[in-house]
Amino acid sequence: MRPQPWLWLPLPLPLLLLCCPRAAAPPPGAEISSSPHLRGGWGCQQNQASNPSPAPPDNSLSQLAAPLHPKIHLYNEKQVLRWEAPSPGNGTRPVVYRVQFKYTTGEWQDVQSTGVNCTQITATECDFTATSLADGFLPHFNVYLRVRAELGELASAWVTLPGFQHYQNVTIGPPKHIVVTPRKGTLVVRLSPPFHVDSSLATFWYYVHYEETPGIQQVRGPFKSNFFLLDGLKPFRRYCLQFEARLSWMAQSTPRPGQLSNTSCYETTADASTKLKQVILISVGVFTLLLALAGACFFLVLKYRELVKYCFHTPPSIPAQIEEYLKDPVQPILEALDKDSSPKDDTWDSVSIISFPEKEREDVLQML
Repeated sequence: MRPQPWLWLPLPLPLLLLCCPRAAAPPPGAEISSSPHLRGGWGCQQNQASNPSPAPPDNSLSQLAAPLHPKIHLYNEKQVLRWEAPSPGNGTRPVVYRVQFKYTTGEWQDVQSTGVNCTQITATECDFTATSLADGFLPHFNVYLRVRAELGELASAWVTLPGFQHYQNVTIGPPKHIVVTPRKGTLVVRLSPPFHVDSSLATFWYYVHYEETPGIQQVRGPFKSNFFLLDGLKPFRRYCLQFEARLSWMAQSTPRPGQLSNTSCYETTADASTKLKQVILISVGVFTLLLALAGACFFLVLKYRELVKYCFHTPPSIPAQIEEYLKDPVQPILEALDKDSSPKDDTWDSVSIISFPEKEREDVLQML
């Protein structure tokens, strides 16, 4: 039967809203149609209880927050991926993480090798530093990493980092085990590289930043060996040094610079000719000084001769008897002295003439 014409009249808007119940909100993850109207013009599409519309499939990737701010840390041989944990959920179980890697042409695979396991870990970092050159990622290949959070059957979206090459992106530290030995106008340097590299692919070049204190800083290098001489220096001078290791590999024309070591200062010694000159100068100086002192002393003695004689003359001493008398005049010291000086103490020598010249002999006989 054909419907009556009044049924097709448009109803007022409030009456239309009362006629059409509000549709239920779509479940999380459901796709919402982008069409702004329903079929049949102004009308409502009601869900029938006997024939409900099927719910869209549940998407687990959108129900768990992904890790935040992942960063790769490359320093010398260290390779560590760090990230921040997402906001904690209401569950009692902890969120775990999974890290995967791949090369430019390859499939994603878990970071799970000898000594390294980055699957279902609770920590917010993955340390995949190689224990030897044969292990770990290839240092001259592009490596891609990605990480996601997991909680039971739920998993977050993957967070993928840009690719990196270890030799190209690494931060190079200063050389290690630096030993400097001062010698004749030279500093002998021995050191070790910041980390070990594949000698067929890369090598280290060493530079020395030095200055004479005080002075202008200069740079020597490159030295391609870890044992070298810093020669041409001035003897008996103090030099302050800093060492740098730069990584040179086949894919880069310019070596990658590294960090400077701590400043250390050393004093150079003299060579053989300088030592001989030093000995001669010291000897001549000492001899000249002694000669000058001797001349000065002689001049002073001549100028102040009387004073010197007076200073070095021994003063006269009083006899012991006189000193005793002066101490005690009552004692008969003078009489004792007179008695002691008796004639018997006088000694006489007899002289006999044994021979004399003839003329004198006649004169003596005449006198007799």
